[in-house]
Amino acid sequence: MPAHAWLGLAMIVVNLLAGLIGAFAWWRVEPSRLFWPLLRAGQLLVVLVAAHGGILYAQGVEIPDLHLIYGLMPIGIAFIAEQLRLTSAQAVLDQRGLEDSSAVAALSEREQKTIVLTIVRREIGVMAASALVITVLGLRAAEWL
Repeated sequence: MPAHAWLGLAMIVVNLLAGLIGAFAWWRVEPSRLFWPLLRAGQLLVVLVAAHGGILYAQGVEIPDLHLIYGLMPIGIAFIAEQLRLTSAQAVLDQRGLEDSSAVAALSEREQKTIVLTIVRREIGVMAASALVITVLGLRAAEWL
């Protein structure tokens, strides 16, 4: 199997694991220490696969158009997911009528923990969903789906 296929397989497997672990953590309403490193490894593999594919393309290797589309979309998905993750905290604060972190600091410790857990859960949900979408796109790029 060529190097690009191995990289693609690694990208699919790591993103699938991150997505499943993240979905389970989201469902259980529990933060996960394993999720974030797996997610970041999956994102790194997305970039490596795209860069390697770009090198192959520049060398004149013929790549089907659909492979290019499904191969490049994960970069966009990861970027959009990161933007949504960044807005998670403010969205939760807005839902509760809180202006900023100083307003949260004025709450009881129990309320603060609830807000933090809500924010973390929202972030995990967004990023787990993105990892699962990237998995499907990788499967399509490899024509395994």
